Amino acid sequence: MDVKLSSTLASILILVYITLTVKVLNWVWFLPRKLERFLRNQGLHGNPYRLFLGDMKDLLTVMKTEQPKTIELSDDIPPHILPYYQNIMAKYGKRSFVWFGPSPRVNIADPELIKEILTKPGVFHKPLPDPIGETIVGGLLFLEDEKWAKHRKIINPAFHIEKLKNMIPAMLLSCSEMIGKWEALVCSSGNSKEIDVWPYLEDLSGDVISRTAFGSSHEEGRRIFELQKEEVKLVLQILQFCFIPGWRHFPTKANRRMKAIKNEIQSSLRVIINRREKGEIIHNDLLGILMGSNFKEIREHGNKDVGMSIEDIIEECKLFYFAGSETTSSLLVWTLVLLSKYQDWQARAREEVLKVFGKKEPISMIWGDDVKEFKPDRFSEGVSSAANTQFSFIPFSSGPRVCIGQNFAMIEAKMALAMILQHFSFELSSNYLHAPFPIMTMQPQFGASLILHKL
Repeated sequence: MDVKLSSTLASILILVYITLTVKVLNWVWFLPRKLERFLRNQGLHGNPYRLFLGDMKDLLTVMKTEQPKTIELSDDIPPHILPYYQNIMAKYGKRSFVWFGPSPRVNIADPELIKEILTKPGVFHKPLPDPIGETIVGGLLFLEDEKWAKHRKIINPAFHIEKLKNMIPAMLLSCSEMIGKWEALVCSSGNSKEIDVWPYLEDLSGDVISRTAFGSSHEEGRRIFELQKEEVKLVLQILQFCFIPGWRHFPTKANRRMKAIKNEIQSSLRVIINRREKGEIIHNDLLGILMGSNFKEIREHGNKDVGMSIEDIIEECKLFYFAGSETTSSLLVWTLVLLSKYQDWQARAREEVLKVFGKKEPISMIWGDDVKEFKPDRFSEGVSSAANTQFSFIPFSSGPRVCIGQNFAMIEAKMALAMILQHFSFELSSNYLHAPFPIMTMQPQFGASLILHKL
């Protein structure tokens, strides 16, 4: 009996070993080779697949070499921020692909193809969630099909333009506090002061999303913002391992910290949400509107499954924070850098702001041969008329999955920029080093040192 049992167990172990071996071989060799043949038959080109690593070693080497460099404001940005992709397209053309470990990623640079992909989400599904991105954000960004449609329907009321108007006082308060800090610094040095505006703009966008998302709980929200900033800084440390199965479970220092941050963010959000569920007054903020919309959906259908769970709401709150802070601060910092260089456009922008608002608070509220010129008036008749092709400029994406927070972001950015122009003129400091680089969003690696002059 013991011999028969041992023989059976041995057979099971052998079968498991063979099954795992076949799966691993399929993952690291047979499937990538099959995909490579398929891509080449479709007319796409790229490096031959290299076992396990693909192009990752070369990609990371090129990134690490290029990242510390500085460039001129007039230089082309893509060769600096996407150096490896530029190399691949220079070598193989626009119809090319890059290997992320055993997975190929196709480069799409044709506006018509981008249009087709973005307008047909039912045909072109997103890839499996990226482990790094999924850790930092969640919600709508990674959802598909029915679940995406359900979440989008429930979240939509929070970003209705009439609801956003009620959030303007909170945005104004955050902007006023930043302006006040700058005025104090400038006045302490006479009438001018060199300031790295980047950390202030990061704090501004974090403060705005904290106030508008959580209302009276915005101080707790500030902690979430700080934790997400730390997560972003850890991304580059772990990027080189992201394609290795189970990499998140390796007990590295970065992985342990990422896990601790994730747990703290989820715990903090759960506390805030639970307070709302237990009867805390629902404020007219993003979370309150979202939860009210969710309760309404559940009540109308008499079925809790049609609504969002607490875990779903937590994921959407994480997305509120990241999408509502990182992107807007990047928009503002590069706008200030460019207006610092092009003083005539800064003067024209200030003239428009003063004509509309005076000194009052602003609360009343591809491309052709010249593609490389700083030419804001190309947008004078709207974004859709600025380029030769509609899908040449899509900062908020397009199609059914267009960014739900685009009105929120533009209201915040316009208010902040208008108030800055009302109170200061500014120019680039001789200490400014131009080094944009993508770390989740496009960030100034060495800050943004401007000289502010009080008006």
